[in-house]
Amino acid sequence: MIEKARENYPHIRFDIADATNFQVEQPFDAVFSNAVLHWVKPADRAIACIHQALKPGGRFVAEFGGKGNIQAIATALSNALEAINISAQALNPWYYPSIGEYATLLEQQGFDVIYSILFARPTPLAEGEAGIANWIRMFASSFLAGLSDEQQIQVIRVVEEYLKPTLYQQGTWQADYRRIRIVAIKI
Repeated sequence: MIEKARENYPHIRFDIADATNFQVEQPFDAVFSNAVLHWVKPADRAIACIHQALKPGGRFVAEFGGKGNIQAIATALSNALEAINISAQALNPWYYPSIGEYATLLEQQGFDVIYSILFARPTPLAEGEAGIANWIRMFASSFLAGLSDEQQIQVIRVVEEYLKPTLYQQGTWQADYRRIRIVAIKI
């Protein structure tokens, strides 16, 4: 995506960096993040980097998975893995905080949280019948790591059976997303 952005906007600088360990030469007026921070478990380290990247009065705007995000999918994955004696907790790559938890982290690092909301955003998945299997392979691959191909197929089938009554409607799977949207100002 960065290569494509560089091609489309050659006059803008695009960099790749670790969210928990980046620095900028000159502070910015704003930092925006979309669908990233739920992958960053040391949230305090990412917030520290964002804080140093902003000018005083700079805005931090983000949206990411919040408390309860994909709860049905995560429960189904956990149950399917436990059925074959694997603990899903150690394999979980996500961080889904509450508004209070994340706002507190921001405030502890010198931000003033001026807006926050947690909202349901059911999201249709592409590929019809294969939608949830494709989603699992793309976004939950850590749960399948170390499993044989046969075990992976078995886990995905169990997840599909568990979720079908609630997340599969009229030929389309829906992910049970819940998002946090937050705006904070560097004090």
